[in-house]
Amino acid sequence: MNTIPKILACALLASASSAFAHGSESHAAAPATAHATLAATKEQKDWGIGGDPRQATRIIALNMGDDMRFSPAHFTVKKGETLRLRVVNQGQVMHEVVLGTKASLAQHAQMMLKYPGMEHAEPYMAHVAPQKSEDLVWHFNRAGNFDFACLIPGHYQAGMTGTFTVTD
Repeated sequence: MNTIPKILACALLASASSAFAHGSESHAAAPATAHATLAATKEQKDWGIGGDPRQATRIIALNMGDDMRFSPAHFTVKKGETLRLRVVNQGQVMHEVVLGTKASLAQHAQMMLKYPGMEHAEPYMAHVAPQKSEDLVWHFNRAGNFDFACLIPGHYQAGMTGTFTVTD
């Protein structure tokens, strides 16, 4: 590989890595005009689909701490329910919650180890700065047992995981 392609590859890698930086700030809320666009692009997942905040029937506080645990570590919802998860970071370091299946979370955790600065911007994720909170609104339209985790490198591996059940 000669010098010019090496320089171009490094420049592309640098710009891509800055676009995926976790940083120390939580994700900013989308402006009102972007909300309609985001709502139109919601993707059905095995564990549900992004919810409309106006349809949320209740709020569950999901606390995260530097002990690498969630409280509660399990919650139950009814199929068809839209829930507002108030994700509270009670710790001194960045934490996040990602809803999914054991397989999807394990795969994403491996990706995070490989690319630790990767940023998340999906409706089933909340990235929360220390001593802050964010709301994650999710429509649980598929019954089953599912999982959630903090996928920041080292957190998942330390056992920062939980489960949720969607009943019929």
